[in-house]
Amino acid sequence: MRVTLDYGRNGLDVDLPDDVCILRPRYVTGLADEEESIREAIRNPIGSLPLVSKVYPGNKVVVVHTDITRATPNKRILPVLLSELERAGVSRQDISFLNGLGTHRPQTETELRQMLGDDIVDGYRCLQHDSHDEQNLIPLGKTSWGNPIRVNRQYLEADVRILTGFIEPHFFAGYSGGPKAVLPSLAGFESVGSNHSAANIAHPNATWGKTEGNPIWEEMKEVALRTNPTFMLNVTLNVDGHITGVFAGDMLVAHAAGCAFIAQTAMVPVGEPFDIIITTNSGYPLDLNLYQSVKGMSAAAQIVRQGGAIIMATACEDGVPDHGGYAELLQRGGSPQGVLDMVTSPGFNQPDQWQVQIQAMVQSWADVFIYSEGLTDDQIRGALLMPCRDISHTLAQLASRLNHKASIAVLPEGPQTIPYVTDR
Repeated sequence: MRVTLDYGRNGLDVDLPDDVCILRPRYVTGLADEEESIREAIRNPIGSLPLVSKVYPGNKVVVVHTDITRATPNKRILPVLLSELERAGVSRQDISFLNGLGTHRPQTETELRQMLGDDIVDGYRCLQHDSHDEQNLIPLGKTSWGNPIRVNRQYLEADVRILTGFIEPHFFAGYSGGPKAVLPSLAGFESVGSNHSAANIAHPNATWGKTEGNPIWEEMKEVALRTNPTFMLNVTLNVDGHITGVFAGDMLVAHAAGCAFIAQTAMVPVGEPFDIIITTNSGYPLDLNLYQSVKGMSAAAQIVRQGGAIIMATACEDGVPDHGGYAELLQRGGSPQGVLDMVTSPGFNQPDQWQVQIQAMVQSWADVFIYSEGLTDDQIRGALLMPCRDISHTLAQLASRLNHKASIAVLPEGPQTIPYVTDR
């Protein structure tokens, strides 16, 4: 059969055996009128007064938005939010947009226009968080875990702090959205590192679809609450990029409602693990680079048997990438076990160590092959992974090595699906 994988901007068609098991989230039709649904959610929020009742003329407003590695439809949700702020009497010059980059690279002007639209870029103050900018980080003491925390100054000094984003399954924070808009998005690099520590990443509750009892999410929640966000606007999306739900209001209550909505559609049980999993990182912009694509590997690892194989299709327009510590840490570790030994050594604390740790944990369980038109074979091998230039051919080779008929599953939408083995 021919299956279309979410890959890059246009998808990837692959020929697969007719008996493969295709696992997708339950399809939810997009909202009939996105703009009206967003407006209605802002005016009738969850666990909160309407936004217009919480904002006053003369208030300095900061709207936090996700960066280019996230699929948030900023150009569709932010104009509606702006209209509500204007309805409350807030002047254009009092509104700033803040790109919640975490430890990611800043966006180019072209990328900002692509994300936000020309009207916002030309008409409003657009800021980009820098986790290393000492002058623009304010200390907020220590968390319950004893970790020092610093958060973006422009955000903290605003009268009104609005968090936006979209909710999807997340491989170690449970779900995206909600408090992630503060930590890691607006935090100092050391605060991101302590939250994403080797011990936290290895915690059994730091996984897909789990927030309560997850030390990473719990600390994110504590830090976000400490900043007293005024309002949250999150959405959920289907595979076509259409908005399926709008969750606005109190950060915790509205986010919990969004997570419950996603859990009903994304959680997919299977009876037993598979020999081979073919997966993606949900296409552009989520498969912008190999660093982000560790999420897709992790999703597949939930249902692959120990010693099995994962074939990952990821476009990687932005390469490995060249920025950040991901590639250097993989090379320094030299092997999956070498990476795990390195990141768990006493006192080790490096940016991006969480991503290489999760990749190494996946590789300790199963082999990982990468199909990517954005990476050379040398780049893939340099990331300790195995190149694949023809998914059907690699699949046939892997299946031929088994002394039984291979069981094969496909996650065409990658980590938009949370697969799990029922008895694990």
